Amino acid sequence: MLVSGASRGLGRALARAFARNGDRVAVHYGSRRAEAERTLESLPGEGHTLLPADLADPGEAAALVAGAAERLGGLEVLVNNAAVNLPHPPARTSYGEWIAAWRRHLDVNLLGTAALSHQAAHRMIEGGRGGRIVTVGSRGAFRGEPDHPAYGATKAGAHALSQSLAVALAPYGIAVASVAPGFVETERVAERLAGERGAEIRAQSPFGRVARPAEIAEAVLWLASPGAEWAAGTVLDLNGASHLRT
Repeated sequence: MLVSGASRGLGRALARAFARNGDRVAVHYGSRRAEAERTLESLPGEGHTLLPADLADPGEAAALVAGAAERLGGLEVLVNNAAVNLPHPPARTSYGEWIAAWRRHLDVNLLGTAALSHQAAHRMIEGGRGGRIVTVGSRGAFRGEPDHPAYGATKAGAHALSQSLAVALAPYGIAVASVAPGFVETERVAERLAGERGAEIRAQSPFGRVARPAEIAEAVLWLASPGAEWAAGTVLDLNGASHLRT
């Protein structure tokens, strides 16, 4: 199985959860090789591998899937976790910076996810045993991201992509779903959680905290399991009741 963006944080927790489950894991990283190596070293079991790729480049995304399939002897599970989340509040961002931010988010969060999903699906179809694709979206797709609007928009697109793929790929035995976490306690948001708004962020949930990476990983592990086929097309909210929708 392949986890994109697995060098640290939630990606590392995902890789560990699947490795503990007995899966061989392809650990993808973009630029954080040293951290990705630490992820690889922490995985129980054998046969895991490390693969780099810039997911903004469709050619590198395709090569990543090919490399994972070759090293693992096939590919039956893809977890789309890699994403960028750069601040660009509309009222305080210049037009040039605004367009650059949107292009970067679209290239990685949406086009990169679409590229990996397409290539992984073709590998699964060729393998003839079906498979699972799970995409890590965001609560921000529904709640809004005022300082990170391209992030919220591309995550909404990723959820819609997953639902379209769920319908298109079900005849091949491939179940596609996504999760929509709220804040997760990772390195990416450590500064925000430790700052002035930290208490406010934790208070968004009636539990008075944010998610632990392992909690999200366990949900993804279930969605990728053989018993979760009927969850195809779902968008699973994992936000500690911090944002409710019907």
